[in-house]
Amino acid sequence: MEEGTVTLFAEKLSNLILQEASVFGEVEGQIKLLRNELELMGLFLRDVDSKRVYEERVKAWVNQLRSATHEAEDVIDEFILKMDHRKRRLNTLKFLPTCVGMVDKLPFIHELDSRVKDINAKIGAIMANRSKYGLEDLTASSSSTADQAVSHKEKRAPVVEESDVVEIIDGAKKVKQMLMMKVETSTRSVVSIVGMGGLGKTTLAKNVYNQRDVQGPFDCKAWVYVSQEFRAREILLAIALQVMPLSDEEKKEMGEDELGKKLFGYLGEKKYLVVMDDVWSSEVWSRLQPHFPDQAKDGSIVLITTRNKEIALHATYSEEFIYELRHMNDVESWQLFLKKAFRGTGTTTPTLTTELKELGKKIVTKCKGLPLAIVVLGGLLSTKEKTKQSWEKVLASIEWHLDQGPDSCMRILALSYNDLPFYLKSCFLYCGIFPEDSEIDAWDLIKLWMAEGFIQRRGKERLEDIAEEYMHELIHRSLIQVADRRLNGRVKSCRMHDLLRELAVKQAKDANFFKVHENMDSTFPISIRRLVIHQNLINHDISQCLHNSSSQLRTLVSFSGTIGKKSWGSLQEHIKLLTVLNLSEKEVGGHVLPWDIGQLIHLKFLCIKGFRSHVKLPSSIGGLVNLQSLDLGGNDCNIPHSIWNLKKLRHLECWNCKISSQSQINKCVNGYLGVEQLTNLQTLALKGGSWLEGDDLGKLIQLRSLELSKCSTSYLKTEFFESIAKLTVLEILNLSFTEGHTMKTLVNRLGSVWEKKNVTIDHHNKTLLPGLMPFSHHAYLYELSLNGMLEKLPKEIEFYPPKLLGLQLWRCKLRDDPMMILEKLPSLRILELWFNAYTGKKMVCSSGGFLQLERLKLFYLNELVELIVERGAMSSLKTLEIWRCDKMEKLPHGLLEQTNLEKLSLLGSSCHKSIKEIEEVGGEYWDKLRKIMC
Repeated sequence: MEEGTVTLFAEKLSNLILQEASVFGEVEGQIKLLRNELELMGLFLRDVDSKRVYEERVKAWVNQLRSATHEAEDVIDEFILKMDHRKRRLNTLKFLPTCVGMVDKLPFIHELDSRVKDINAKIGAIMANRSKYGLEDLTASSSSTADQAVSHKEKRAPVVEESDVVEIIDGAKKVKQMLMMKVETSTRSVVSIVGMGGLGKTTLAKNVYNQRDVQGPFDCKAWVYVSQEFRAREILLAIALQVMPLSDEEKKEMGEDELGKKLFGYLGEKKYLVVMDDVWSSEVWSRLQPHFPDQAKDGSIVLITTRNKEIALHATYSEEFIYELRHMNDVESWQLFLKKAFRGTGTTTPTLTTELKELGKKIVTKCKGLPLAIVVLGGLLSTKEKTKQSWEKVLASIEWHLDQGPDSCMRILALSYNDLPFYLKSCFLYCGIFPEDSEIDAWDLIKLWMAEGFIQRRGKERLEDIAEEYMHELIHRSLIQVADRRLNGRVKSCRMHDLLRELAVKQAKDANFFKVHENMDSTFPISIRRLVIHQNLINHDISQCLHNSSSQLRTLVSFSGTIGKKSWGSLQEHIKLLTVLNLSEKEVGGHVLPWDIGQLIHLKFLCIKGFRSHVKLPSSIGGLVNLQSLDLGGNDCNIPHSIWNLKKLRHLECWNCKISSQSQINKCVNGYLGVEQLTNLQTLALKGGSWLEGDDLGKLIQLRSLELSKCSTSYLKTEFFESIAKLTVLEILNLSFTEGHTMKTLVNRLGSVWEKKNVTIDHHNKTLLPGLMPFSHHAYLYELSLNGMLEKLPKEIEFYPPKLLGLQLWRCKLRDDPMMILEKLPSLRILELWFNAYTGKKMVCSSGGFLQLERLKLFYLNELVELIVERGAMSSLKTLEIWRCDKMEKLPHGLLEQTNLEKLSLLGSSCHKSIKEIEEVGGEYWDKLRKIMC
């Protein structure tokens, strides 16, 4: 992957030469020489990689190149940092003559010139030593290189991981039989699935868990990933969040014992099914068992997956309820291989030549019946030409990798990694920074890849779109798996198999790509560029861990705890060149970022995830001139108005934060600062404020996602709505208005705008729809959320986005039944009505309406008495949730005739009377209702 490191730095130098020519001055020649050497190094390293040269002597030579590249990058970035400090100092001394500034600059230039000359000489010597390693005969082209990756223009079909990863039918049947037998017992039971890594334990457990007749008997269900990094409180919290309501305070403040007692009390009245996936030690069950009531409702079950049979026996007590996964036989292995190697070709039974079939079966045999190895190898071959020559190369590579050690599965996975094109290797390795078995937010991952510089520009294409294609290719190769998808089918989150993560961490360690801090007493390498913390350092200071590091830290990611004031002070010397700062807060409290953070001019990604904790940002935040992404999650913050200086900002995701107003004095001194300066913004989530005044918002024409909360009436003027109308590439729009909005306050402004668009408005039927014009102009908008008084919805379908998939309405106080309008939206799949979105007593879904609707949520509709679902309505409905609609005593008329309905969730006294009547009568309706209720 070193060719990626070199290539990325060479590209960075080229951009700097264009942008900062006046800064480099007389050193520009040496900088260009360095850039040219790096470009040649990158080509040579790519060729070495494509030839699969893995000898130790070559690794040593490559390590020298990597070290020289890192040294060069540090030198250049330190120079830019010093020049930035000099510029800021001179800006405070504007009265000094220009000649003083030039003299002040000379020492930095001379130092840079000397250091770059030394590095150029070092690189020249390293390149001259190629002959010693027997590499001089390697050519600059390779037939395998072109074969490495499918063209970036190819759009891949979505991969449904649950169906095309191994599915052992008899195993699913047997585990299901075990569960059904335990359902009839009088106490809580444990069933275990045992098997080595890569056999498909998780896939098998999911297959069983997701079956409707398995879920039917249970009142509540939960699935948790345990992994080696076991933390009891996090596991208990993950279970509790799936089975019971918790307040924000309880989520944050309850300790392990208190949380365990609350969970115990709740489960004591329920028949529950809990899956604990990937249990690594007997301690896990010993620690968690007391929180699962043994005398709960008859038939409660805990399902465990583990690699260790001793752990299964410790929890299950009897081998009768332990299912041991077997290796796949030859027929199963071949079928799975074909499914993966030929997916996307439109056929599940490809016709192979005799030669290809023989080669394919030899390849499959090397996998020894391990599903993960077969899936990954199939993914690799799906990117290759279906020729004898191409498959022979793969077989030869497999044999070479298997000769390197006894662990056949890990060796095959290593082959798939080595086969990746250089631009994907860094992306794959980076997935290893996340904790084992964690669900990785796809959007966060894309932003991190961008900040790290892994995404190569391609003309005018958006970096985010290119990054998404990188992700799809890793999914296509089965190196990461889709965990969840968005409404529009794009990846929402992904996972990494623990063996693949183990491979990524090992490869990253060998290449000094990142260091995962999982051991309190672990020794850090001399040179560390990316540090990932999975545990609290307790008595250790981060700076102590970095004390021996000879290079500057570029990435600091913490998944546990906060960084205190003392740590910030001691960290300064190690993070001057930081590019990524990602802090996931799990403790009560907040973050106070020091003033010095504004000096981190190389910072591109700043994330402090949490929920409703207070984050304090200094006004120096406006000095982060290269920042691309600021994400404060649900934390509260008063962001300084200097944020508007950050013209490279692409993602501002701070939905619970407001922007401070710019004082008149500041405007006079520094000029007006406003949102219109952030023309690169793709994502914007903020509280409404004075920054919404005027038409500045409409200048952000690249916005894909806009979330505005607590917008007061004073900002909702004609210019605001005109701005929304100009944002025609929006995909997600979330507008929340403060209480007190009325239709009459705003509709006249809307009406005048609509009339300009030649749309006829019925002024006697005033409506509020934040769109300024029919949403037919918003061709990409698929998710819309409106929070505030609407009173009436427009009846004309052209007012709605043509491809709207999801709609949320909050506190709208609609007087007329909204279903008669919304049921006509042709693509709507999810509809949610929250907190008196409708204040009427009756809703009717007419025959033929809501043909695509899959999920309907009705939450806290206090006046709703009756919901009627006519025959032929909501024919695709899978999930219905009715919470706290307490006047609604009966189930929706026609509900139980919905053949696709899989889940019915009721909270409070909603439909209580009807449920009780059906239970007393029993029969077919009760059987169906019992299976889908949760």
